[in-house]
Amino acid sequence: MFELLPGVGLRLPGCAGTLCFGMDERTAQWAVATFADVRDGWACGARWAFSAQYRGLRLDAYGDTRDRRGRHQDTLGLAGIGLTRDPFTLTGPSACPVVLGAVDLFGCPTAEVSDALSDSLPPTLRLSGDGLYLTAVSVHAEPVPVES
Repeated sequence: MFELLPGVGLRLPGCAGTLCFGMDERTAQWAVATFADVRDGWACGARWAFSAQYRGLRLDAYGDTRDRRGRHQDTLGLAGIGLTRDPFTLTGPSACPVVLGAVDLFGCPTAEVSDALSDSLPPTLRLSGDGLYLTAVSVHAEPVPVES
């Protein structure tokens, strides 16, 4: 089970620990490597990124980002995490729970997830999917506004 922790990061399955915003690339990869095969990745504006597959889900993580528009400070360490369902598994619940509070985001139909969460989504969390079940979720570190 994955547990989204807005403002903190992502609790990983089993005893793998937690991906915490701000942690360095090596520490983040080590935690994920305890349950999945880690592959190098790419994310626009990030110095590093990696991904892993686990029970029908793809985990993407990236860090050391730069805000080229100048609206926020650069983010050192882990800056964003995403979980995406395998396209062949979208007709039913996910084999691996992805929870936010007491709601399994990929285990219940989209309408039920929306009803359960109502308007209580943190601004750093994004849900995606327009079908029967959600297809992706991402959580990002809190941006720090640049002082004028």
